Amino acid sequence: MSKTIISTDKAPAAIGTYSQAVKVGNTVYLSGQIPLDPATMELVEGFEAQTVQVFENLKAVCEAAGGSLADIAKLNIFLTDLSHFATVNEVMGRYFQQPYPARAAIGVAALPKGAAVEMDAILVLA
Repeated sequence: MSKTIISTDKAPAAIGTYSQAVKVGNTVYLSGQIPLDPATMELVEGFEAQTVQVFENLKAVCEAAGGSLADIAKLNIFLTDLSHFATVNEVMGRYFQQPYPARAAIGVAALPKGAAVEMDAILVLA
């Protein structure tokens, strides 16, 4: 099966040896997004703003793949401080309706560029 690389300038450019997303069949594997503003490639300030920026970045990649956040089947959230979990839930509620995707929230020691949150996802297109 062939792979299609998904790319958009509405999300941050890759900062390493990876693609923003890869489509195989009707499944799209989204790389981790950190809270970089795609226009400046700088981190946004504040935890809630970082969480919003990550969802906006994921949304842009989903749309570039021909889908939307509603098509996410699995979402992984990486946090440098698990005490921010309630904020993630509140912000996530602005972007998702039921039925929600499967999800994991994982505490990590550090993230690229000093980000406080990163998310990756698996998108299934109809």
